[in-house]
Amino acid sequence: MKSISELRQDIVSGDWVVVATGRALRPNDFSKKQESRLMQSKKDCPFETLHKHVLVTYALDGGKGKENWWVEVVPNKYPAFGKGDCVITRQSGPYLLRDGVGFHEVVVTRDHTRSLALMNDEEAELVVRVYQERYLALKEEGCVEYIAIFHNHGPKSGATITHPHSQIITLPVIPPDLSRSLKGSSRFFHKRQGCVSCLVLKHELKAKERVVYENLLFAVLAPFASKTAFELRIFPKRHAIHFEEMDSGTRFAFANALRTALGKLFYGIKDPDYNFFLHTAPVRDGKEFHHYHWHLEILPKTAIWAGFEIGTGIEISTISPEKAAEFLRKIKV
Repeated sequence: MKSISELRQDIVSGDWVVVATGRALRPNDFSKKQESRLMQSKKDCPFETLHKHVLVTYALDGGKGKENWWVEVVPNKYPAFGKGDCVITRQSGPYLLRDGVGFHEVVVTRDHTRSLALMNDEEAELVVRVYQERYLALKEEGCVEYIAIFHNHGPKSGATITHPHSQIITLPVIPPDLSRSLKGSSRFFHKRQGCVSCLVLKHELKAKERVVYENLLFAVLAPFASKTAFELRIFPKRHAIHFEEMDSGTRFAFANALRTALGKLFYGIKDPDYNFFLHTAPVRDGKEFHHYHWHLEILPKTAIWAGFEIGTGIEISTISPEKAAEFLRKIKV
């Protein structure tokens, strides 16, 4: 059976890219006018009639019943990854490629309009619990090297459905962005005998310049070298390698930090489009990645990459992270 996507390796950088042939876009589809963010009606929303496709349902009362459901997980109707052979790397001329093997799930919250930014801590914690439990279930599957958890909000982020939802994709390779993060973390550890993120946290929590919010267990920072205006990162204050190993108390604190960070963006800069994603150690034995410190990154779509950014890989941010943090600290959520 032909796989629904291919992983192709760049012959110069060694980075893997996905060619999702199973999604079957025609060339003229790319010329269609982009729609502005107009809320889709409930009757036209595909996420309002999910029950026959659901993998698991979560209720706010702690159960998994369908009556009081708050979060449902379904297979993606148009997955980027699917069945195939994850072991065989094939040659095509000078190039290498593999089947795009994996799972692609959608995490849907019940309210048609209320995003994570507007949830309470209990509601947000249940979303994070679903991320964690699906991660733990999927890591037991074959061919899983990494599990990507991400959320697209608004059309500029790539979201095609306005109803709030997140996505989980398993990959048979370690993705390039995480690979660079792991290598940088390892390089710093071997040079300085310590975790780079722990060093950053110690400095930032003392200086306070770029701290947007903190609770007992997590800190929300505007990174010193922010890639875009109002970029935020959420770090556990204690060194932790794997996101999925949080206990319930830590999970609640993380949900509080995530909801608060998104709420400050919602009220502070008028509900921007954004992406957020987790960076955590790969699913294999954590001893190999003992130097890594998991975190979540939030990237508001405050600018469009132009020729300079695309051609050089150097992003331009139009506000300093110090001013962004100072502004967002004052926003009440």
